[in-house]
Amino acid sequence: MTFERTPVRFARPAAVAAAFTALLVPAAAHTATAVPPSRAAGQTVILPVRDALAELPVRAEDRTGYERSKFKHWIDADRDGCNTRAEVLKAEAVAAPVQGAKCTLREGEWYSPYDDRYISGPSGLDIDHLVPLAEAWDSGASAWTAAVREAYANDLGDDRALIAVSAASNRSKADQDPTTWLPSATGYRCTYVTDWVADKTRWGLTVDEGEYEALADQLSQCPNAPITVTLAR
Repeated sequence: MTFERTPVRFARPAAVAAAFTALLVPAAAHTATAVPPSRAAGQTVILPVRDALAELPVRAEDRTGYERSKFKHWIDADRDGCNTRAEVLKAEAVAAPVQGAKCTLREGEWYSPYDDRYISGPSGLDIDHLVPLAEAWDSGASAWTAAVREAYANDLGDDRALIAVSAASNRSKADQDPTTWLPSATGYRCTYVTDWVADKTRWGLTVDEGEYEALADQLSQCPNAPITVTLAR
C-alpha cells in the first residue's frame, strides 16, 4: 500500500483556537438536532472512520437559496491582525513565510497534498474548505444561523477543515464532493475521504446517497483508521 507524503503541520496558536471556540457560542441552540442525543457540542468522539460514515444521516441535498456570501470569511477571530487565510498559511508552511505589516506574507514554501506539489510564495495557494461551502449548505448549513455559518467558514478549531493547496487543484475541485472529485495525488485519497467524514461528523452534516457510496467505496480501499473529532455543534 502506498502512503501519501505530507509535511509537518504546526499546531495553530491556542489564542486562535480559543477565539474560534467563542464564535461557536451561538450554536448552542442547535445542538439538540445537530448530533445524536448522546452527544453534545464540545464532546470529543473517537471511532473507526467507516463507523463514523455509517452514522452520518443520508438525505437528499438541496441548494435552494445558497449564496457564498452567507458564509462570512475570512475574519480575524483573535484580533491579532491576521485573518483566517493568513493563520492557515502560517500554520501549514513547511518553510516559514516572512510576515510584514498587517500580516502581509511573502516568501515561504508550502506543500499541496491534492496534487503532490511544493509551492513557493503564498500567491499560488488557495485555502480550501475541505467540505466546500456549497456542499455544507446542501448538507444542513442552510438551516444554521449566520453566526454558525461564519464559524464553519473560519474553522481553525480542527486542522482538517481548512487546508492550503495549490490554486489550480482547489479550482479544479470547486464545490464538488467525492462522488465527482478526488485529489489527483492518489496517495492522498485515503486521507482526503477520512478527513471529509471527520469534518461532516464535526459539524453534524448529512451525506446524499451517491456521496455515501463514493466514500464507502474509497474507504474500503483504506485502513479503517480511528478518527478523533471534537463536535462543533
